[in-house]
Amino acid sequence: MTPADQPSQTASTPTMAQLNRTTHPAPEYPEKILQFGTGVLLRGLPDYLVQKANAEGRFNGSIVVVKSTDSQTDEFAKQDNLYTVVVRGIQQGQEVAENTIVSAVSRVLAAQTQWQQILTIARNPNLQIVISNTTEVGLDYVEESIFQHPPQSFPGKLTAFLYERFRSVGGAKGKGLVVIPTELVTDNGLKLRGAVEKLAQFNELGKLFTKWLKFHVRFCNSLVDRIVTRPADAEAQQKLQQALGYEDDLLTLTEPYHLWAIEGDERVKETLTFVDPASSAIIIDEDILFYRERKLRVLNGTHTFATPMGYLLGLETVADEMQHPTMSRFVERLMLEEIVPTVPAYETPGMDKAAIKQFAYDVLDRFRNPHLDHLLLNISLQQSAKMQARNVATLQRYYEQFKAAPTFMTLGFAAYLLFMKAVREEDGRYVGEIATGGGVITYPIRDEKAKYFYDRWQQVTPTDAATVRQLVVSVCADDELWGIDLSLLPDFVDRVTEQLTSLLTEGIEPTLAKAVQ
Repeated sequence: MTPADQPSQTASTPTMAQLNRTTHPAPEYPEKILQFGTGVLLRGLPDYLVQKANAEGRFNGSIVVVKSTDSQTDEFAKQDNLYTVVVRGIQQGQEVAENTIVSAVSRVLAAQTQWQQILTIARNPNLQIVISNTTEVGLDYVEESIFQHPPQSFPGKLTAFLYERFRSVGGAKGKGLVVIPTELVTDNGLKLRGAVEKLAQFNELGKLFTKWLKFHVRFCNSLVDRIVTRPADAEAQQKLQQALGYEDDLLTLTEPYHLWAIEGDERVKETLTFVDPASSAIIIDEDILFYRERKLRVLNGTHTFATPMGYLLGLETVADEMQHPTMSRFVERLMLEEIVPTVPAYETPGMDKAAIKQFAYDVLDRFRNPHLDHLLLNISLQQSAKMQARNVATLQRYYEQFKAAPTFMTLGFAAYLLFMKAVREEDGRYVGEIATGGGVITYPIRDEKAKYFYDRWQQVTPTDAATVRQLVVSVCADDELWGIDLSLLPDFVDRVTEQLTSLLTEGIEPTLAKAVQ
C-alpha cells in the first residue's frame, strides 16, 4: 500500500502511550523556583537547563509555573507536567539530535483561579528564584491595587507575591529572592524593579518592605538567546511523536545553540546552583553588555538587513535564505565583513574579537538549521524600529573604522526601502507586492511607519532616478526616524540610491548577484 492509500492519522495517535509520570517515572524535588509564564522559550531554555542540572545532581529543585493568560492548565495536568524538548540542528558543522524529557516542573497554577495558592508558595522556605517571560509590555508599570485576586499586571502580581513573602519571613534578610526576567527588553531587571518599587509606594506597603526589597531581593538583567518553537503543524508533530514513541501535546522544538547571560554578583552565583561553572551557555557576570551588543548587532542586525532582500527574492524562511547560493553569500559577507568588525570587544578571553567571530560562525550554523521554520515575514514585523535599534550604531561604527560606505549594508538598506513600498491601503493596512514567474505575491507591511513610506513612495517613478534619489534623501535625513541624520554619512545616500535604482530597474536577483560577485 502506498503512503497515499494509507489511512490518515491525527497528531493524537491512539496506539501510543501518553507522556506522564506513570509511563515515564521521574523524581520529585522541592520547589525552589517560581516561574511566571508557560511559553516555549521558558520551556526550552531555563526549564531545560534546570532539568539538566537536576540530572547531574547540581540543583535538586523544581519549578512552580504560574499561567496568567487564562485558567486552562489541562495540557500540563494531563501529562503530569512532563514535556519533551527536541533539539535539532547544526553545531560546528555537525548534525545534532537530542531528546530530553523535562520533569523539573512540579505544578502549573492559573493566576485567575488559583491566586491564593500562588501566594501560599511565598511562604515556602525552599523558594529562592523567580523567573519570568511575559511580553515586552508585560514589564510596564500599571497603577493598581496589589490586593486584587489577582492583580492585573505582572509587576502587580510579583509585588503582591514579594509582599506576602516579606510578611511570612518577618523581613529576614536570608529569605530574599533572586528575580530574573527574560523578556526581550534592555535592562529588563532594572525595569521590573522600578515597576515593583512604584507599586510598593502606590500601595503604601511601608518602609520596612521597601528596605527589604532594596537590600534582599536581587533583580537581575538577563539576555536569552535560543530559537524555540512548537512543531510546524500536525504532520510534523505526529512524525516527532512516532520517533519518540509516545504522545506529547507540549512537544517543544529547539536549536542546539543556547545562551543565558545573567547580570549578577556572588550572591546570585551562590543561589543559581543550576549553573554549571564550566559551561559557556549560562553566564553570570556583573556586566552583560558585551553579550547583549554581540547578539543585537551580529544576529539581530543581520536579520534586519537581510530579511527584506530574502523576502523580495520570494524566499520564506531563514533556512531558505541560506540554501539560496547568492543570498547565502550576501548574508555571510554582510555579517563577517561589515558587521563583525564593528562590534565592541574586550581583551578578556571570551569577550574578545575571536569570541565575536566564533559567535558569528555559530549564528550562520543556526541560520542554516532546516528543522526550524523561522519565517522572514515574522522577522519583518516593525522593521523600521528594528533597523534603528539594531543597525544605526553599526553603520556609524563602520564609517568610523573604514571611512567608506559599506557595500552590503547599503544594499540591505535599499532592499528595506523597497520592501516598505506599499501598492495599496486596505482598511488601514498597507500591502506590498512581489512579481514572480508564477504571478504576484502580496504581503502585509506590519510596521508603524507603513503610512510614512506609502506617502513617500507615491512621489516616486521607478524609472526616474531623480525621484528615487529624493525618496532616499528624505528618509535618510529624517533624524526623528533614525536618531541621527543618515544623509550626513559620506556617500551613504549615493550608494543606497544606486542600489535601490538597480533593484527597481534591473531586478532583485541581478542586483544581488552583482554585489556579491
